[in-house]
Amino acid sequence: MAYLPKGYVSLERALSKLGVASRTQARQWIEAGRISVDSLLIRDPLHPIIPEKAKILLDHQPIAREQRRLIALHKPRGCVTTASDPQGRQTVYDFLLDLGVHVVPVGRLDFATSGLLLLTNDTRLADRLTDPRTGVVRTYVVELRGQVDDAALQRWREGIVDGGERLQAVSVVLRKRSGRETTVIVQLAEGKNREIRRLATAVGSEVQKLKRIAYGGVTLGDLPAGQWRDVDLTEL
Repeated sequence: MAYLPKGYVSLERALSKLGVASRTQARQWIEAGRISVDSLLIRDPLHPIIPEKAKILLDHQPIAREQRRLIALHKPRGCVTTASDPQGRQTVYDFLLDLGVHVVPVGRLDFATSGLLLLTNDTRLADRLTDPRTGVVRTYVVELRGQVDDAALQRWREGIVDGGERLQAVSVVLRKRSGRETTVIVQLAEGKNREIRRLATAVGSEVQKLKRIAYGGVTLGDLPAGQWRDVDLTEL
């Protein structure tokens, strides 16, 4: 896609940012001739517009921006953070059938990780919360295989380079340690891919269980697995 001047986005992206459709659905609407912008029928999904100024109609009816929603889902282990899965696995959207609004994940949790997953219909909010420059802290309970000593955990605090990427925990607090397992509370300030699992491998251990319990000021609490709740933005 060609460079767009400041303030402009593609029409399909604008519809997604308004929270009324996914990018795929928006593209289908546009190509089907259902969308007009400032009284002109637009069939190009990449048509540039300024969302705040454009008058967008769907089937000749104004599109109103949905009220901003931020929800907290207790993601169970064994499901993926995508809308669909080629392998037919369960997705987080299977737990949101009664939500009534299209939302996107704020970052991801991998297949084997459980816990707090935020989702919103405000893509700008999602971008801000996942931007490394904001430094929003994520908190995890991590169960490691075997007895992991203090020196290994200190390496997490000091930082480890893996695959040319620097990985570092904001804090690591030991909860319990035995010959079979070590449990720690870990805080990260960036959502790097599989960061905690890579940190574990770097010190010769392995993650047995991983659960996110907080994202910024939003906590999982006693929310049951597979259930969701609305989040007040002040919680962040």
